[in-house]
Amino acid sequence: MSDEGNIEKSSAALNSVGAAVFLTTLKIVVGLLSGSLGILAEAAHSALDFAAALITFFAVQVASKPADPGHAYGHGKVENLSALVETLLLLGTCGWIIYQSVTRLATGHVEVIASPWAFGVMLISIVVDVTRSKMLYRIAAKHRSQALEADALHFSSDVWSSVVVLVGLGGVKVGQSVRGLEFLKNADALAGLFVAAIVVWVSLKLGVRAVQALLDASPEGVADRIKSRVESVPMVFDCHAIRVRHSGPHYFVDLHITLDGNLSLRTAHELTEQVEHAVKEVLPEADVTVHPEPTPATGKPRAQSAPNPGATTSLPGESGNRSK
Repeated sequence: MSDEGNIEKSSAALNSVGAAVFLTTLKIVVGLLSGSLGILAEAAHSALDFAAALITFFAVQVASKPADPGHAYGHGKVENLSALVETLLLLGTCGWIIYQSVTRLATGHVEVIASPWAFGVMLISIVVDVTRSKMLYRIAAKHRSQALEADALHFSSDVWSSVVVLVGLGGVKVGQSVRGLEFLKNADALAGLFVAAIVVWVSLKLGVRAVQALLDASPEGVADRIKSRVESVPMVFDCHAIRVRHSGPHYFVDLHITLDGNLSLRTAHELTEQVEHAVKEVLPEADVTVHPEPTPATGKPRAQSAPNPGATTSLPGESGNRSK
């Protein structure tokens, strides 16, 4: 990845840290003054976002380091690891939110002040979260960064949970003002439970993806697309033993192709280069290793189109070529 791309990712991660600090501080102050469990739950959520944003920032820094003798595939897995840590942090706060919500519902002794400040802080939170999540999703998609995508998921989930807290505060206000609707005073505690449910769902979804990446799970459907595209290359009999893994934003593809055993070394060389280009049409900028295998001497390729000259691939009998 270019230096410009790394700078853009780092800048986005650092801005997320600043946004998380601002929202956490604001929610803690207003939550304590109003006694709103919904806002305090949101403050805890934002505090976890702050920790996650810090982890993301440092993960992006490490992941941008180039490959070295000890890390031949680069340092991209650090982004996947940071996403898993963020998942554990999110799940850790859910226990406290659920405990406090259930306690308030059982005792009903806590008075919530649904003040204009309480509503104001949640509206500010929604505006900040929407702005940050859109920016993070855009940069995450541009650079295929799971760490930034995880950060965007945090801010995106905050939007919905903030809306729920607003509804809870509205219920408290109505319950305090309208006779016969006193039961709505519990709306804030119920909002806290709903926030916890959102956090659990987001955490599990993010955690599964992080674990799959750390276990080198192949992206769904990609191997079939690569096989179909490679087998459309003239003079390639078939494509098999396809292995796809990704480390942070980088994809690594290892595959075998069958060629006419009577082809010259130069022609086989040019064909494997065409195969690499074909794979990169499916996964742009992928690091591709092609292993050519000969067919029996009687075999005939499907087409005899001349391969594209100027290629630089491995020759039959060699271990393959890794594109740079």
